[in-house]
Amino acid sequence: MYLNTKLPSQPIDNLHENEKLKATSRHLRGNISNGLDNPITGAVPGDDHLLMKFHGVYQQDDRDLRNERRQRYLEKLYQFMVRLRIPGGVLTKDQWHGLDILSRRFAERGIRITTRQTIQFHGIRKRKLRALMQGIHNLGLDTIAACGDDNRGVVCGANPCLSALNKQVSELAKETSNRLIPKTGAYSEIWYQKPTVKTDNEEPIYGDLYLPRKFKVGYAIPPINDIDVYGQDVGYIAIIENGALTGFNVCVGGGMGQLDARTDSYPRLADLIGFIEADKAPRLAETIMTIQRDFGDRIDRHRARFKYTLDRLGLDWFNNELTARFGETLGLPRPFKFEQNGDKLGWHQADDGLWHTTIYIENGRIDGALRDQLSGFFQFYGGRIRLTTNQNLQLTHIADYEKSQIQSRLDDLDLLWRLTPHHQANHLISCVALPTCGLAMAEAERYMPRLLDLFERLKARHGVNDIPITIRLTGCPNGCARPYLGEIALTGRAPGLYNLYLGGSFHGDRLATLYASNIDEETFSILLSPLLEHYSNERLTNEHFGDFLVRQNLLDSQCTSVNLGTPNV
Repeated sequence: MYLNTKLPSQPIDNLHENEKLKATSRHLRGNISNGLDNPITGAVPGDDHLLMKFHGVYQQDDRDLRNERRQRYLEKLYQFMVRLRIPGGVLTKDQWHGLDILSRRFAERGIRITTRQTIQFHGIRKRKLRALMQGIHNLGLDTIAACGDDNRGVVCGANPCLSALNKQVSELAKETSNRLIPKTGAYSEIWYQKPTVKTDNEEPIYGDLYLPRKFKVGYAIPPINDIDVYGQDVGYIAIIENGALTGFNVCVGGGMGQLDARTDSYPRLADLIGFIEADKAPRLAETIMTIQRDFGDRIDRHRARFKYTLDRLGLDWFNNELTARFGETLGLPRPFKFEQNGDKLGWHQADDGLWHTTIYIENGRIDGALRDQLSGFFQFYGGRIRLTTNQNLQLTHIADYEKSQIQSRLDDLDLLWRLTPHHQANHLISCVALPTCGLAMAEAERYMPRLLDLFERLKARHGVNDIPITIRLTGCPNGCARPYLGEIALTGRAPGLYNLYLGGSFHGDRLATLYASNIDEETFSILLSPLLEHYSNERLTNEHFGDFLVRQNLLDSQCTSVNLGTPNV
């Protein structure tokens, strides 16, 4: 068997095992249906759990209970995470209400808003998977390509002051998503149990092997870089002239994940390569994706992301290949400016007179009392909803006469404070990590409240508590919370131990530097305290923490060898 691509093929026996699995999967069908019906185990047997990722489903288990169940000779407590595909994070009120009902019926850990502007359900048992997927379908939503070696959900930033432009960019993000999703009939066959006719050209873009690894596309609207556009495989930066969208600057090759054990594994900022007219953006994204499809590494899976393809073959080669395939050369990049990569809190009125505001959601987790509070609110709310890449919930299209009513209702439900939370809280992102993620080496989401309290006390001690500093926390080095773009980042190494990265940009356009390895909470405080003291005393007006560290060359000399004592925080 040989690769089904548009380039000279090579024997599939030379490729990674995942490539062989995809090649024989019958376009992602495998034996998933039989595995779902198998009552003997809570898992999906064999390698079909790898194929299920393309359907937006991850097989996991409760790692808190692993040892206990092993001692009792019980199978792992298998469960599944289901991730939706929601281009641009846009939902109607009825869709949110339906997702809330589904979370109560099927999920054991509520609703989680992700860093890619979508929703995950955690703790789904195998016997309930089909019913959940059909419930999602009834809401006009799906989960295809939310995971797997394909184009993931397309993210889209927001500028709350530009309504028509926001809508235009959001529609382009949705068009891009629909253009790049797999076309296989396996999804409806397995989940909706609707037979389809399999053809020789069932996947006209992806072929038999799909992509070498995941692929991510995002649209940013300056001056807010909320999607971290430089972390995308393909990033579009909206160029606004005289209040109108003229097109996009194009960035390629961003990627956050890395393996600490490999020196040839690293995060990478996207390169700015040119400008494209707005209506051509979806087709350009497809063209770039096919280049990665045909030239990405299918032997070494850890080097299969698009960033490595670019570094291996070079930007000059890529630009020539892109011109040949796309049929035209990109224009020169145009001026733009980013001011922040967090969400804009508070009330903002758009140019159409309608209002927007953002409800702060800690770590994106909606469960317990908060889920009940939001359920009560959305029974009354009549506007629209948008999920953000900072794991928050944005309320949009609110008329003047509704604004005070909504504010009062939020106050009644004890949600009003979430419109203007403490400055620092709105600049934190964490991944799920333990107990469900199989890759997690340390805590993230469950540890973030404690880390926030510790960091706020450190900031208060040095008199910088009113200055926001971006912090990213992940349970492993894979980068789901985009840690390497944070001014401060911790990536998990082992229970209670993290690598510390410093010096990323508040605007999301500079990578952080590894500052110390395998540190615990006490060492984190010891290392950060003198840096915050320097920052308090020597910063320039309006200078952000990451910029200060770089300007003062404070990342070149680590503090781990200095006996600083334990700070009183």
